[in-house]
Amino acid sequence: MRISSNKPCPEFLRKYFWDINFKKLDAEKYPYYVIERILEYGDEKAVKWMMDNFRKSQIKHTLMKRRGISKKSAVYWALILNIQKEKILCLNKRYQSRFEKTWPY
Repeated sequence: MRISSNKPCPEFLRKYFWDINFKKLDAEKYPYYVIERILEYGDEKAVKWMMDNFRKSQIKHTLMKRRGISKKSAVYWALILNIQKEKILCLNKRYQSRFEKTWPY
């Protein structure tokens, strides 16, 4: 990670973290959470910031292992980051069917 723990996240990222106290967000302590939100909701400026501040391996790991990424976003980022879809947890059919049963409506 390239972010200094003394340096807060830029204000333009606040809109992606509506459910937490943004001033206390520590991107160095929770990199996968920050990356996940940007992969799912980020605009071009947020993505550029993410690419400049996190290692590519962290971004790939987040895409492959985190649950909060939609199928649509996962497929897009799989193409951009050159990751096989089979390696992405949220695109795994077994994973999808497990969560579809939770809310059958």
